Amino acid sequence: MSKLRAISVIFDLDGTLVDSEPNYYEAGRQTLAEHGVPDFTWAEHERYVGVSTQETAALWKQEYGLAAPAAELLADTNRRYLELARAATHAYPEMRKFVELLATEGVPMAVASGSSPEAIEAILAGTGLDTYLRTVVSADEVPRGKPAPDVFLEAARRLGAAPADCVVLEDAAPGAAAAHAAGMRCIAIPYVAAQADAPEFATADLLLRRGQGVFTARGAYDWLVRSAPSS
Repeated sequence: MSKLRAISVIFDLDGTLVDSEPNYYEAGRQTLAEHGVPDFTWAEHERYVGVSTQETAALWKQEYGLAAPAAELLADTNRRYLELARAATHAYPEMRKFVELLATEGVPMAVASGSSPEAIEAILAGTGLDTYLRTVVSADEVPRGKPAPDVFLEAARRLGAAPADCVVLEDAAPGAAAAHAAGMRCIAIPYVAAQADAPEFATADLLLRRGQGVFTARGAYDWLVRSAPSS
């Protein structure tokens, strides 16, 4: 019998399971350059970490005064991103170990991401994580993206799990806020270390301030065992 009892685990994808932010940055940089914004920097990109691609496109249109419809910006960025993602996406080794460890315990798992369904499918297939993570929810499939709780609540519904029995792994402040709003526990692994003091991360049940550099599969597993319901 699993030591984790009734726990289900829901993973964010980008920046949590895989280091896809460099690809998102490059896709966004190319799209913005095509539409008259030639100097989009990594520091500017960091402001959108954890925000769905759909919302990011709308914010770009507003903040940079772009003439193109947000839907066109989104489509251009997604096309470029898919090309990059299929070529190379790196799964964090300790996250892969954690997924495999949970799989051996029979723990129900899902992915809940702000990326498009096509991007999620491409990344999971390219990294081989689709072997273990078959329940997937994109923000495109629910009314609201993070920080609203919709993607996490839909993932729990598909897993047949109560929100209170779910633990979310997240790298971004909007995702930590979404997990809290969903009534789920959260392991937060900030992708941008400078954002670790964001108030949204204060709601996390376990905050690893130094991000992926200090995350270990065994440490996360042991925390889950210690915090598992007693009955």
